[in-house]
Amino acid sequence: MEIADGIQEFIECSKELKSTNSQDKYLQGLFNKIDKAEKVTMRHELMSGIIVNSGQLLLKFGIACVSLVGGALLVKGEIDVITFFAFLMVVSRIYEPMNGSLMNLAALNALSVNVERMNEISDNHEMTGKEKLNNKGCDIVFDHVKFAYDTGEQVLYDVSFTAKQGEVTALVGASGSGKTTVSRLAARFWDTSEGNITVGGMDIKEADPEELLKLYSIVFQDVTLFDNTIMENIRVGKKDATDAEVLEAAKRANVLEFAGNLPEGMNTRIGENGAELSGGERQRISIARAFLKDAPIILLDEATASLDAENETKVQEALSSLISGKTVMVIAHRMRTVAQADKIIVLDKGRVIEEGSPEKLLDKDGAFAHMYKLQTQSGNWQIS
Repeated sequence: MEIADGIQEFIECSKELKSTNSQDKYLQGLFNKIDKAEKVTMRHELMSGIIVNSGQLLLKFGIACVSLVGGALLVKGEIDVITFFAFLMVVSRIYEPMNGSLMNLAALNALSVNVERMNEISDNHEMTGKEKLNNKGCDIVFDHVKFAYDTGEQVLYDVSFTAKQGEVTALVGASGSGKTTVSRLAARFWDTSEGNITVGGMDIKEADPEELLKLYSIVFQDVTLFDNTIMENIRVGKKDATDAEVLEAAKRANVLEFAGNLPEGMNTRIGENGAELSGGERQRISIARAFLKDAPIILLDEATASLDAENETKVQEALSSLISGKTVMVIAHRMRTVAQADKIIVLDKGRVIEEGSPEKLLDKDGAFAHMYKLQTQSGNWQIS
């Protein structure tokens, strides 16, 4: 498992490894893992071979013993020929099933690791719920929410706030403060450790995850694309969308701007995870998916982080039309992205430390005002 992860990581991060002259060192570590795995595999196969071959040798020795002892008794006249051949037949019949059992035992022993891995998956808690949603509106309410990963690492502590329908709620804070975790919990990617999250008064723990996600359009910071055409990658947002609907979503997200320069336009295959595209182009496809789905709740996790200033402005204008009348939660570090938000939730180490409108928080001169000042100063930074 570690070897497969290491090979995949090397392929995905080869540019970074080359740029830092770390390729040889990384490969040496990977080769050490392969050598270690090879030794463990050989030792395991050797032990299985010793056990199986020893068992087979013992069985064959049993046949030889029956033949020798039976032959001696036959010569002495203590048993007759029929009895002798009866014993030989019985022992030869027993040999094949027992030999097969030994081989199966060795195979089962080799499968033990695979079975353990499958059990880890099957033993995970399966999130279930009612298929019929009974929410009234789309206000998202966090009520004293606590969350910890399976490792026991506590991420959120007593988080409470309301993201109202028709308003933009921005989540801000330092890296690792819990912003992305809050957005994932809102869409029930995980269940809370304590506290409740409701959408329109409906406890999301009582809703089927697949049905619940029909209410959400999500733009992740890390975009995942498929080795398919641009058209079909956007259509992921709405499987039964017509080509005209897909093209309209692409237009609103400024996808047509770069797609027109590709050999086959919107029907150009973009490679594994969009390898043929830039980061900004990949993110625009993700935003187009959100336009196409047009769900009542929108979660934006650094949606414009990979865009240049011109495209960011264009996409933000398009997003303004998309979010009208919907519940919007925005995660962003750029102050220009959250400046027009109706409410700002400031998180620090998994706790809500400030909440209010941008104007209110700036007047308060607290954590948000400090972040705003620091970003303003960094914006005026010059190379001297």
